[in-house]
Amino acid sequence: MSFTALHRAVGATPGPLTDDLLDAAVAAGTTETTDLDWKGELPPVKGLTQTDFPKDVAAMANSGGGLIVYGVKESQKAATGRVDAGECDETYERTLRSAAITAISPPVFGLNVHRLEADGKRAIAVEVPASIDGPHLIYRNDYFGAPVRNDSDTVWMKERQIEAMYRARFEERRHASEALDALFGEASAGRDSDKRAWLIAVAHPRIPRFRDRMTRDRARYVLSETVPLALTYASRNGGVHPLENVDLSNPRPGLRRWVAVSMATGDHSSWKEAWMSIHDDGSVALAAAVGGHRKSRDDYFEGWEVESSAVECAIADVMALLRTTAEATDNEEYDVRVGIEWAGQEPLTILTTDNFGHTYDGVSTPLYRYTPVETTVNAVEPALDYHWHVHDLAQDCVNQGGISNVQTIRPPARSDQQ
Repeated sequence: MSFTALHRAVGATPGPLTDDLLDAAVAAGTTETTDLDWKGELPPVKGLTQTDFPKDVAAMANSGGGLIVYGVKESQKAATGRVDAGECDETYERTLRSAAITAISPPVFGLNVHRLEADGKRAIAVEVPASIDGPHLIYRNDYFGAPVRNDSDTVWMKERQIEAMYRARFEERRHASEALDALFGEASAGRDSDKRAWLIAVAHPRIPRFRDRMTRDRARYVLSETVPLALTYASRNGGVHPLENVDLSNPRPGLRRWVAVSMATGDHSSWKEAWMSIHDDGSVALAAAVGGHRKSRDDYFEGWEVESSAVECAIADVMALLRTTAEATDNEEYDVRVGIEWAGQEPLTILTTDNFGHTYDGVSTPLYRYTPVETTVNAVEPALDYHWHVHDLAQDCVNQGGISNVQTIRPPARSDQQ
């Protein structure tokens, strides 16, 4: 679900970007604005980076995001009719996204390309996301500039505007770090980390899109959709999933969030205690006991001993929750932090298995402090790319303990085209 300049122009509620929506906007003679730019034909695929496309994308990103629509005639900035924008296949889409990355600095990620067609007239709507990484610069030979939208026109920033945007970027980064700090502190508070290690994972949207408060039914739906997705990243045979130890069907209200409380409360199940939460702004959090897991019926690991499979399963679950929550709350880019909290005297040890499936610590590096791992992910990127992000995050987390490779999260190989 999205709400673009076209939705606003015709008074539509948030929803898919459709050909009917474009027709209605054109019929109404909608004029260009800061977040809407009409174009005729698509630029040629050859030499795309030398056309106005990178400048137009950078200008939108520097102005809070917007929509560039190819296939519309305009007069005095107002739409007057539809024209055929030209061919746009998957190869052309990839070229558009590549140009937004290679011809703009810093790159603009997350372009959404919508292909529309009516009566043989093709239209392409390029949705440029808002960005906190501005100013986005365009380089031409030895010169560079920062384009920005000024109502319906694209102009170049003056020095003071560039300075102000850099200042805003650094402020946003500070706020993002503070938001992660607050989430991480809340998720780790009250855990018995002096007795057993806890994995804490939090994610916060870089530009939260506040909607109405999430209902219990919606939270329940998001949690239920998360389970099958998490199992595509790490199967049930791989280890203990926190998702299977929280109450998915009865999330409880919290402060602007819903909390899936732990169901592992008995004497024989508390070793797999876990808590998850979904926040109204799209943030998610996980706290899962990963130290002191059960070896056999009456035998347990020590509190400082953490199986690498437990780390992988926890990351698979929280990253799946992030993706389903992003879809439900219309968020895209997230900052993610994963840490292991352990306050005991013994050094933290991450365990793996040998070729015979037996627990093995011969390659482990004892850790007196686990450094939190941070990354930024696009939650709505293609499924395969996201699967690899899950893998890479898990690998970073176990590498810190001396473990070379993940064992449970194994994404399919990327094709040459991807």
